[in-house]
Amino acid sequence: MVADFAELRRKMVDNQIRTVDVTDLSVLEAFLTVSREDFIPEDMRALSYLDTDILICSAQSGVPARYLMAPASLAKLLQLAAVKSSDIVLDIGANSGYCAALLSKLAMAVIALEANKTLSQRAAETLERHQCDNVVVVSGPLEHGYAGGGPYDVILVEGAVDFVPEDVFDQMKNHGRLVVVEGHGNAGVARLYVKEDGIISVRRAFNLAVKCLPSFLKTPDFIF
Repeated sequence: MVADFAELRRKMVDNQIRTVDVTDLSVLEAFLTVSREDFIPEDMRALSYLDTDILICSAQSGVPARYLMAPASLAKLLQLAAVKSSDIVLDIGANSGYCAALLSKLAMAVIALEANKTLSQRAAETLERHQCDNVVVVSGPLEHGYAGGGPYDVILVEGAVDFVPEDVFDQMKNHGRLVVVEGHGNAGVARLYVKEDGIISVRRAFNLAVKCLPSFLKTPDFIF
């Protein structure tokens, strides 16, 4: 039996995303338009439209596993970012490129930063097939951001972190926004940082549990 992915996308939007108070029409349209199944490993495609984080790269040789964020969680973060058609966006931890594809429908230009070279190559190939011509995939350490494409109107971090490095804050444009989840599990909080005249303020938005982005985890202190 062949899955009707278009129908599953519609149900995802109606039953998962709208029900968590995501009302921005441009965000809803992006989720209806982008084929999530194309950004997921072939053997996992049947899970594409479940409201759950999906493993897209297993842990190996000390490199942590990576997950595609659950649709409702990602939609809430995108709505919080309030992306405009004139915005230049930095997507940190782009994974296989799904969020970058969504952002391509909302923004003028997107830099998709990914440290895992297998994932970045997969993202570049899939985004090209989807004709996301306003997205550029770059490889590099996530915690340093990507100064070469900045400063940015919006920076989105795709995963829970312990902290946001100064290097990333420095890449925010004046009036720019940074959306991130700080804390882990049920203690995770989505926060919106805004830069005005060089001063960065922060607003707590809502609780949100998402998978960790390993590059932004604090090293435990050594205790004698």
